Amino acid sequence: MKLAACACLCAALAGCASAPPPAGADPRLPPARFLLTFDDGPSAFTSYNPTREVLDTLADNDVQPGIKALFFVQTRARGASTPTGQALLARTHAEGHVLGLHSGSARGHLDHRRMPPGELQRSLEDGVLDLTALSGRAPTLVRPTFWSWDARTRAAYEAHGLAMLLTDINARDGKIYGWTISLRRRSHFRAGLDRLRTRATALPTRAGVLPVVVTFHDTNTFTASHLQEYLHILLEESRQVGLPVAVPAFYNDAEEIEGVAHLRARAGVYAGPP
Repeated sequence: MKLAACACLCAALAGCASAPPPAGADPRLPPARFLLTFDDGPSAFTSYNPTREVLDTLADNDVQPGIKALFFVQTRARGASTPTGQALLARTHAEGHVLGLHSGSARGHLDHRRMPPGELQRSLEDGVLDLTALSGRAPTLVRPTFWSWDARTRAAYEAHGLAMLLTDINARDGKIYGWTISLRRRSHFRAGLDRLRTRATALPTRAGVLPVVVTFHDTNTFTASHLQEYLHILLEESRQVGLPVAVPAFYNDAEEIEGVAHLRARAGVYAGPP
């Protein structure tokens, strides 16, 4: 009997060490709502296009159909310069997502800090012109390529009416050549959400809700094919770490997305590094 009791105790302790029981949501924290953002698109792939798959999943999934997102796009890179890419940009706007600028350079995904001032100026001007022509209004949000920025590049963004948005949680899926699979995606998001929980009171809220910026790359085929799983992970791991989540859990309105993105950009504080 004693041996059995000891064995049960040891098993329980081992279980606690590897996977602590889910904690209840902390009532002192504002509920989180996830602002999904996607970088680098559109994809030019034709047989399996990850940007198209992302749009399909946002529209139709078993978590919250009709999710809207913020896409930071490259307006003149290889993807956008193709008929496929142009059609996807038009579709993204038509379906009510928000378009922000990532790069307006035909040379592609260049580090803004390493670009000569004249070239950066042209990239921003061209990107703003491209997105204005597409949507009928100038973009108001930018995300630096490689997350690389300094006082000079930020001043250039502001001169073009662009607010810089970084992120709270990064899926770290920006590598699109070679190994794109994320074997530790659940533990990675759990760690990011736990970090967010501990810093939530330092982040701005709107109408009592904490907008949480989450970053993916819509050019990553693994991300695109597993996006519905990622939606589940965000909700399940929020419960695991005790982070309350609002209803609905994801933003579904473009105007609200732009508003909370500017709120976060103005504050300039985030739960984690990019």
